[in-house]
Amino acid sequence: MGLTKWELDVRIKLIYSSYMIKGDYLDAILRSKNTVFTVPEICMLWGESSGQATRVRLNYYVKQKKLIRIRRGIYVKDKNYDRLELATKIFQPAYVSMETVLVKSGLIFQYYSGIYVVSYLNREVEIGGQKYHFRKIRNEILFNRAGIENSASTAERAILDVLYLNKDYYFDNLRSVDWDKVKNLLPIYQNKRMNNVVDKLIKEQKDDAGH
Repeated sequence: MGLTKWELDVRIKLIYSSYMIKGDYLDAILRSKNTVFTVPEICMLWGESSGQATRVRLNYYVKQKKLIRIRRGIYVKDKNYDRLELATKIFQPAYVSMETVLVKSGLIFQYYSGIYVVSYLNREVEIGGQKYHFRKIRNEILFNRAGIENSASTAERAILDVLYLNKDYYFDNLRSVDWDKVKNLLPIYQNKRMNNVVDKLIKEQKDDAGH
């Protein structure tokens, strides 16, 4: 007679727990390349569902100063965590974009100390002295991963995100932009105004290059 699903789940957990001896739980986090962890991510590392045992264990590690809880449901190894990694885990789904990517790509010259994130809501949050600015965008755009690498937009997608969220926007330097990539990403936004703006920007770049 075969095992029921409940019996099979219990056996799998017992087998797994035989390998996860005391101390292995923390080691699983410390060995990870990530610096920021949500509770579901920790549960995946530990091979268990979120429950009382998980919460008790995490609270213990926090009290022992082995982990830091920087926000409800979010933990870091130490104070040197990756701020950009945290930015995409405060509200999910989300990806880093807009001014944060534009500055890094050299498309705008003004300095922005905050981290700008595209998500499903408008919100400003400050954690550990760092400000995070969340801008709401339509779900059809948010869930489309074209032009997103390692939870951050490419320069071309960042251009389109700011054009979608702002009627007027000035870029300092667009010489490095791959306009074919921009045109390929444009249909995601389904926005005629943006089509016209992009055509204008491309024309301006061609005119500048001709001088």
